[in-house]
Amino acid sequence: MIRITFNAFSFLQKKLRKKNIEPFNPDLKIKPGTTIDQLILDLHLKKDDVEAVFVNSRVEIDFDRILKDQDRVALVPPGIPGPYRVMLGFINKK
Repeated sequence: MIRITFNAFSFLQKKLRKKNIEPFNPDLKIKPGTTIDQLILDLHLKKDDVEAVFVNSRVEIDFDRILKDQDRVALVPPGIPGPYRVMLGFINKK
């Protein structure tokens, strides 16, 4: 198993708390080879619930990225206002 530090923003916090998953800085144990997509599913979220993911302070829009030991991961839901999207490096998923 590998460990990541995890955070979730906005409405994702409420969804995770309903599933008894702490949304702020818990250390999560995940299987080696886990991708961002798999992490989202393992957290019982839908892929559409997450628009972008920060991994080690960099925005990741490729959800096939394999997470590594000690990665810091933050899930961001859709709905971030326009100007902030550009500053954060998000693109629309279509």
